[in-house]
Amino acid sequence: MDKMPFIAPVEHVATSATPTISTPPSFKPHGDVKAPHRQFFPPHMVDTPLEDQVTVVDADPVTFSFIMFSADSASEGAVLMKSILMYSSGPTHFHIICDDDAQAFLEKRLALVKRPKHNVLVRFYKLTRADMTGRIEREGAIFTDHSAGVPGLMKLFIHEILPETVKKSIFIDTDAFFISDPLLLWQQFDKLGPNTAISMPTHPEQEAPHWHHANKICSCIMLLDLEKLRKLRLMDSSAYRNVDDGISPLSPAAFRAMFGPPGAEGHYEDVKLGDQGYWWAIVSHRPDVFEHLSFDWEVSSCLLDMYFTGLGHDDATEEEELAAQLHTWATPHQGQVILPKMLHL
Repeated sequence: MDKMPFIAPVEHVATSATPTISTPPSFKPHGDVKAPHRQFFPPHMVDTPLEDQVTVVDADPVTFSFIMFSADSASEGAVLMKSILMYSSGPTHFHIICDDDAQAFLEKRLALVKRPKHNVLVRFYKLTRADMTGRIEREGAIFTDHSAGVPGLMKLFIHEILPETVKKSIFIDTDAFFISDPLLLWQQFDKLGPNTAISMPTHPEQEAPHWHHANKICSCIMLLDLEKLRKLRLMDSSAYRNVDDGISPLSPAAFRAMFGPPGAEGHYEDVKLGDQGYWWAIVSHRPDVFEHLSFDWEVSSCLLDMYFTGLGHDDATEEEELAAQLHTWATPHQGQVILPKMLHL
């Protein structure tokens, strides 16, 4: 069994009835953890409510997971979080995988949130580089030369890092912000099929053989059914190889099908675009657990000319927008107008 150093998540709570952000003085342990996927990252704790917190009748929270390593990343993430709080029509939970610098930056911003309209929970999961590289080494063959580095690969392990009480999560890269109610995105979970565990934008018309065509998806925004990913045992580990429970990790067969066996250096070769290259292998190999996510949530300044959407043209009709838009031919949105709900820088 893997043994990891104990790192308790730090939690901040702000409620509409109790305009105070504070850190609970203590945490209660989960108890024995039996699921193998929980062996790889530090054990987590159940929520500890604030003593003076007033019960507020509110809807189920819209739940996000972010990865922020460095103050610069947190600076971007703070804008994203602010946009969520500005547009949100209900409670929000943030689960942030981070380092000390990112947490310190965000805590200063969170200290300014005194009277949120709806309840807000922010929980930090601090991982050391040793935590991250150790998990990658136990997988055995993944590697990245992408600028996002080792933290970027943690997108493949969110279902392990977050506790089992978190069953679904919206993941978004930090260089984005909402221009609509995040609840609209959360409600997309209700439209997914019963076997779907992953949803992200797809671009079937794109071609890049030198990337194994990994540009056919975009992992900058994903709907992740964490409960299903845990049951599927998404990622491999050396710890699993001594567990005779009849469950085979999903990803090894997917990675070998796309990249071939690990090369002379022990890792898969020519995997491009960081985590996106691995996600592409996974969803290509198991399309039964994957669905497309609307381009409305993926209007990006670095991708496909933002479909030439007329941002700011508040007098344009949908027909005029559709006539001007680009890069939708041979996509799931051919003949449909893109109505931006979130922007990526």
